[in-house]
Amino acid sequence: MTKDLSRLKPETRLAHAGRDSANHSGIVNPPVYHASTILFPTLDAFEAADQGRHPRPVYGRAGTPTHFALEEAVTALEGGDGALILPSGMAAVAVALIAYVQNGDDILVTDSAYGPVRRLANGLLKRMGVAVRYYDPLIGGAIADLIQPNTKLILCESPGSLTFEIQDVPAIVAAAHARGVKVAMDNTWATPLYFRPLDHGVDVSISAGTKYLVGHSDAMIGTLAFPASERRVLQAAVQELGFSTAPDDCYLALRGFRTMSVRLARHQETGLKLAQYLQGRSEVVRVLHPGLPGDPGHALWRRDFKGASGLFAVLIKPCPRDGLAALIDGLKLFGVGYSWGGYESLLLPTHPGSIRIAKPWREEGQLLRIHAGLEDVDDLIDDLAQGFDRLTRVSEA
Repeated sequence: MTKDLSRLKPETRLAHAGRDSANHSGIVNPPVYHASTILFPTLDAFEAADQGRHPRPVYGRAGTPTHFALEEAVTALEGGDGALILPSGMAAVAVALIAYVQNGDDILVTDSAYGPVRRLANGLLKRMGVAVRYYDPLIGGAIADLIQPNTKLILCESPGSLTFEIQDVPAIVAAAHARGVKVAMDNTWATPLYFRPLDHGVDVSISAGTKYLVGHSDAMIGTLAFPASERRVLQAAVQELGFSTAPDDCYLALRGFRTMSVRLARHQETGLKLAQYLQGRSEVVRVLHPGLPGDPGHALWRRDFKGASGLFAVLIKPCPRDGLAALIDGLKLFGVGYSWGGYESLLLPTHPGSIRIAKPWREEGQLLRIHAGLEDVDDLIDDLAQGFDRLTRVSEA
């Protein structure tokens, strides 16, 4: 029997949502169910499931009890009426965009959206005959001026995962809903622990669960959470696209789910300490972290968010490539790679100027995206300090 967790704190929901020990021989964690073919005892039972009169799936692609446990857990944390699990965060974005559009429609995408989202928008969606326009992530309620009669959806990402602008999501939602336009939001950075998009009127909350939900850099998961009004259109898109998520990945996501609150608090603490340290480095032009006083998005972050994750960026002064290589190649604790949200710290050079359209990125210098992992912060600071010392030596040689 599904527990009513609606009055419990988020940390308690993380521990109890998506668990039904009574139906699994008293086992605490939902077991991993692998299935393709599902058998039915009678014709009546088969027809009831096939016609949607019974919640039992008719084929393994629709999910197994492991999959449904994760859906239930995500729903409880997001505060929605339902959730869908996808095989990656990018798959979740694809469903959220494709579900609402057809030939001749228009969508608005934040200019802070990262590369894979732009490839989908500029590739598949345009081939479908969908017009894609990018907007300044700081536009707020003025987005009303961009909405056209054929605009169907606005995609937000707050903060942007490269340049960390905080969007005025409530203002965007108000402008969109006044014109009958849906709003989807990528909320991977904050997770539902620190920002719940559905509470702010967003129609579809998107998350790359690969990051903080899984938390261990070993599984790919995407999630969609939504009010009851959006279930039919989103579920239809998932079925039509043939997406199916591996039960083993769902199991790993459920394991990460249980500890997300304590991990995220540590990521936040370490991230802020690293950001403050970097503000004092002479090589640094500025630190892009909405949790820092003085950041352009700090006021909106304080108004709408309950916390920050461990991901931020630092803009360093222009330097030769061999100086940048000296900084990065000698790091002992920071790995170089895509993704984030795992227990390990990462540092990645990024180039937002090559993709921005509506709000060009004209900052001089090199942007470095940093993910603060779960290591001791003093060790991380020491690793960065040695890296910057190497950069300085090479640059001045």
